[in-house]
Amino acid sequence: MDTVARRITLEGKGWQFDAGPETTVLVAAEQAGIRLPSSCRNGTCRTCLCQLRSGSVRYQIDWPGLSLDEKREGYILPCVALAETDLTVIAPAARKIA
Repeated sequence: MDTVARRITLEGKGWQFDAGPETTVLVAAEQAGIRLPSSCRNGTCRTCLCQLRSGSVRYQIDWPGLSLDEKREGYILPCVALAETDLTVIAPAARKIA
């Protein structure tokens, strides 16, 4: 069983946090005191949409709310994305939780 945490870097912010193999990027960010925009938390509403600069993810659901073009351009939905490798993500709306 894979238990290695992945390092996630928010490009342009300089913030980093770790995510376990079964923890979504969104939940891992929250646990590290970082708020990413979110609403439905099931891959439907697209509120959390951000762009993956490097690394790879897999999804908790079969077909997250992304078009094929968006997937090709590196967009991900952190609410249902699980990091398979270390990631660098562009999330301009990320904020520190007070």
